[in-house]
Amino acid sequence: MKKILALWVLIIIGFTGVSQILKPVKWSFSSQNINEKEAFLIATATIEKGWHVYSQDIGEGGPIPTTLTFVKSPDYKLDGKTTETPKAVSAYDNNFGMQISWHESKAIFKQKIKLNKPEFTVKGNLEFMVCNDKQCLPPEDIDFSIAVKASKTNDNLASADGESTTLTEDENNKTAIATNDSSLITNDTIKTTISASLDSTKVAAKSIEDKSSNQSLWAIFITGFIGGLLALIMPCIFPMLPLTVSFFTKKAGSRAKAISNAFIYGLSIIVIYVVLGLAITIFFGSDALNDLASNGIFNFLFFLLLVVFAISFFGAFDINLPSSWANKIDEKSDKGGLAGLFFMAFALALVSFSCTGPIIGTLLVQAATMGERIGPAVGMFGFALALAIPFTLFAAFPSLLKSLPKSGGWLNSVKVTLGFIELALALKFLSNVDLAYHWELLDREVFLVLWIVIFAMLGFYILGKIKFSHDSDIPFITIPRLFISIIIFAFTIYMIPGLWGAPLKSISAWLPPQTTQDFDLYTNSLSSPNIQQDTVKKKYAGLFKAPHNLNAFFDYEQGLAYAKSQNKPVLIDFTGHSCVNCRKMEASVWSDKEVLSRLKKDYVLISLYVDDKTDLPESEQYVSKFSGKKIKTLGNKWSDFQASTFATNSQPYYVIVNNSGKVLVPPQAFNLEIKNYINFLDSGLAAYRNNNK
Repeated sequence: MKKILALWVLIIIGFTGVSQILKPVKWSFSSQNINEKEAFLIATATIEKGWHVYSQDIGEGGPIPTTLTFVKSPDYKLDGKTTETPKAVSAYDNNFGMQISWHESKAIFKQKIKLNKPEFTVKGNLEFMVCNDKQCLPPEDIDFSIAVKASKTNDNLASADGESTTLTEDENNKTAIATNDSSLITNDTIKTTISASLDSTKVAAKSIEDKSSNQSLWAIFITGFIGGLLALIMPCIFPMLPLTVSFFTKKAGSRAKAISNAFIYGLSIIVIYVVLGLAITIFFGSDALNDLASNGIFNFLFFLLLVVFAISFFGAFDINLPSSWANKIDEKSDKGGLAGLFFMAFALALVSFSCTGPIIGTLLVQAATMGERIGPAVGMFGFALALAIPFTLFAAFPSLLKSLPKSGGWLNSVKVTLGFIELALALKFLSNVDLAYHWELLDREVFLVLWIVIFAMLGFYILGKIKFSHDSDIPFITIPRLFISIIIFAFTIYMIPGLWGAPLKSISAWLPPQTTQDFDLYTNSLSSPNIQQDTVKKKYAGLFKAPHNLNAFFDYEQGLAYAKSQNKPVLIDFTGHSCVNCRKMEASVWSDKEVLSRLKKDYVLISLYVDDKTDLPESEQYVSKFSGKKIKTLGNKWSDFQASTFATNSQPYYVIVNNSGKVLVPPQAFNLEIKNYINFLDSGLAAYRNNNK
């Protein structure tokens, strides 16, 4: 045990430098009298420029908050909660999926107490964490004692070391600054943290995470916009377009009034759907939305939901809201004015639900599982914007209506086509569940067979070779149908080599991992006969397989021990079964010959699946000191390890450490530039060799 403890201490010291221990925060502790019966206990942080400490108000699952704990005593009684000034800086942190608050420059924490004795000493403990935009230092604990002496006025301040200081007028109500060595690290802290001294991982999330979040929101918006365009050409909406525009132009009496009414109508559509998106967030809660992507139950429910949507699009039944709702809304739309226009838009949303419901449902599922708290609202904004623009545009230029194609059987073809696509998307969610629980029912080749059949049937449907009950006869193939069928059949044929292991990089993110392929000629061809595969019995090897025949470990401690015996650096791969970008990195970057060669020759790979549902033995379950949550599964363990150690919970996340666990170079997140990843691996190897000279 002592050896392990010493190793942890060396790791932490290694992060903070050999010749200098960083101490960017100095704490002082004091008391301030209010009257004879009341006083303040004060903890003041003086923070170096560029650093910050966290507020007390950090939710579960976030970084370490600043916490003051006072030893109970009959000499005094706590009165209310500890306050903090100035007001903390606050921002949304994508690493933790929550709002994070922190203090810069200076922070004052005050706890009001009631005095039961005229003179006594208060003892307690302070826990805090400090970060800058490049690194975080391990959480620290400081024991303190504060002398308190009753006084009629508040002109007396007792410092932490028991000495009393009289304040000048300018100093009144300010805390005395007393240097306190804040570099103490308790055994519990050492067990909780290996290190958090990492570039580009500021817990406030300013660089990679912010950029990733913006990209995710844009992706959700674009998906919503495309969904709105698809909804526009559905049988329930498209025929209503000329009717609604005609209503505006005739009833308004003038073109300007018609444009104004159409604009309000379109704006009402946007408001209705955005409110729906916000309601989804409120109903589930932002924290729940962040967990959906890796939640097996939700993924299975999403699979069933999309299958139901697909069957509805095929014409088996319609998903309709109660007709009484539409009738009541339609009555209110006759009132005229702004309210009438709003209820007209509401009526459109209700009446067209049989067509738009599956599209909206699929969009909300995708938005929710991307982990963005405002994702559903952003997706609905994109959907509503695409739906609203045509009504406003055609009201302004009615002559454009002549260019619209006539309603007909092609509208139902669009609906059925979306049904095939819904069915294909549903399999992705089922695959997530299959991987997380190790059912091994939907391996890569099984998934591909189903997709090949689905898209082949779609191609034949477009050609008119497959017909549903609501379809019209197709006497001849139109040019659009011809080109659409060519694209679909080309995509279908493209997938066929995947049955023998072809990587299919363009869709690899949607497929189960290559490691689930039973017959894989491609991966076997990547194995070099010059590289001998190690025969070490790996923990959890029965549950996981590394891509491209890499010799990976799936347990952190075992991987470190092996790396030490081989005198090699370690690449920690934080990944997940449902991580789309992880599959993209493995298929597009790791498959590169230069990257793969380095991974096999120069590194010991440790892949840690943060969403795996395998239960830990009772003896290995614990309560996280970082989040306070019960760690029950293997995924919980590695997720907690990543968040508490490296101050991030996003995947993929790659960390290069030496065989003692010390980070050697700034970690990397999702980046498909092969040259960048090669430089990352080369710099890590160079740092390892320099440190071992």
